[in-house]
Amino acid sequence: MALKATIFKADLQISDMDRNYYGTHALTIARHPSETDERMMVRILAFALHAHELLAFGKGLSTDDEPDLWQKDLTGAIDLWLEVGQPDEKRLLKACGRAGEVIVYSYSNAANVWWNQCAAKLERARNLRVYRVPTEASLALSALAQRSMQLQCTVQDGQIWFSGGDETVHIELSAFKNGQG
Repeated sequence: MALKATIFKADLQISDMDRNYYGTHALTIARHPSETDERMMVRILAFALHAHELLAFGKGLSTDDEPDLWQKDLTGAIDLWLEVGQPDEKRLLKACGRAGEVIVYSYSNAANVWWNQCAAKLERARNLRVYRVPTEASLALSALAQRSMQLQCTVQDGQIWFSGGDETVHIELSAFKNGQG
């Protein structure tokens, strides 16, 4: 018998002064049985950094043709494709052909190794940005994971503060690739 996804609920308040975006989102997150709390929380971070009324979670790890999150316009064209982790370079190149913009949030100690292996192959992808979430930050985010969460995300001058309960995580992303080849 296959294991079912675990459902998490998050009330996420976002104050993104860099994008002039302020909003509250009631999120329902299905965590695949093989997904860790760390990966799920990085998905929520990616949502917070790109929050929009049309941004939606994909079907998850078991689906090859959908990202972790995406934003489609009203015609169904993909404006934004968001991946979390260390996706295959062929998958990313295919996504770059399908979407206006592709962004990867890589995390864990394996992020640098992964990027060193695929950087040359992804160099030509002009609509691709790749960021690294520091390992300490992604692990601290995973400690915020609960089945029912009250989360706050504040972004100002490229600095990110993510809070849940009494804990606050400061995150400074570093760019592996910032678009434009």
